[in-house]
Amino acid sequence: MSAPLSLSSHFHIRILPSCLSIPSRLRPAALRLLRSTPTGLSLSLHNSERRSSLRTLTIAASGSTPSPAPKMVKAIRVYELGGPEVLKWEDVEVGEPKEGEIRVRNKAIGVNFIDVYHRKGVYAKETPFTPGMEAVGVVTAVGPGLTDRQVGDVVAYAGNPMGSYSEEQVLPASVVVPVPPSIDHKIAASIMLKGMTAYVLLRRCYKVEAGHTVLIHAAAGGVGSLLCQWANALGATVIGTVSTEEKAAQAAEDGCHHVIVYTKEDFVARVNEVTSGNGVNVVYDSVGKDTFQGSLSCLRSQGFMVSFGQSSGRPDAVPLSDLASKSLFLTRPSLMHYTATRDELLAAAGEVFANVAAGILRGRVNHIYPLSDAARAHADLEARKTSGSIVLIIP
Repeated sequence: MSAPLSLSSHFHIRILPSCLSIPSRLRPAALRLLRSTPTGLSLSLHNSERRSSLRTLTIAASGSTPSPAPKMVKAIRVYELGGPEVLKWEDVEVGEPKEGEIRVRNKAIGVNFIDVYHRKGVYAKETPFTPGMEAVGVVTAVGPGLTDRQVGDVVAYAGNPMGSYSEEQVLPASVVVPVPPSIDHKIAASIMLKGMTAYVLLRRCYKVEAGHTVLIHAAAGGVGSLLCQWANALGATVIGTVSTEEKAAQAAEDGCHHVIVYTKEDFVARVNEVTSGNGVNVVYDSVGKDTFQGSLSCLRSQGFMVSFGQSSGRPDAVPLSDLASKSLFLTRPSLMHYTATRDELLAAAGEVFANVAAGILRGRVNHIYPLSDAARAHADLEARKTSGSIVLIIP
């Protein structure tokens, strides 16, 4: 057997305008050399000449300049819908940003229940995909023509495009916002999507004011915690539901005036008692099937039912006639519709960061996992083992 080939002084390389061929046994070594050439030329191998002490590889350049080899990073990928076990940790390619795009190295990634919906197929997505709708990171490359973003900028995004469960990703520059230097990366990642959701719910869907009474389900959750804090600051009377006494204590700390542990008492009866039978102005319901009908019963005349999630399952269909008895309003908002323009996005993010800076909103990052352990984060979230916000970090 012949000795293995090595790319050393035993080879003399010539670049010619015409193409020759080389024996097949030389090609692996030659190809490795070509892939490492700094010129970036697309080369073809053909013939070799033998000299007394040198093996000469004759190479021809095709004249084209290919794109740089793609960069490989780690990411979570989903190839089939299902439980947390379908979240796979693997290598993926991340390209160079094109016109209007930036590449971001993520530092902290927010986990939201919408990520669970995507993984399970509640919201249809074509597989394979990288989940995640929220992250904070540092700009590592800027596409042609961009002047308002620079390498080194700390930015955040929440919403589309999906794909934040990755060490790096390419994003449209139009979807990111600058993160104030006073706000920690993990806090920003925990509060960007949830905070803008709270803004839409409290200031756009139904404008909560002093004197209103609001009911917030999952009051110790990521969005629920922020809703309690913000609604309290607006002067509303806040009623919240939680599943445990531990979560009840957190909700009270977040400004919830009346906390209902729904596993121990009927929340409809308790709300009726707290409001002296008048009901609440608005219900913010992210639970869905288990609470939906009860939430409608808690509303006063002309009250607003805001359904923004379905952690317990999709609610049963509601005949319009069910709303007529109290002239109720029902809405199912999506954050993306309220931040569709750049101005809307900046206004929403600006409100959130301003309230964080003022101390009105406090991000509760109660659970931190490495990105590679995203499956465990999802399992804990679905098992209701978490409170506040979950953040995935990249060392």
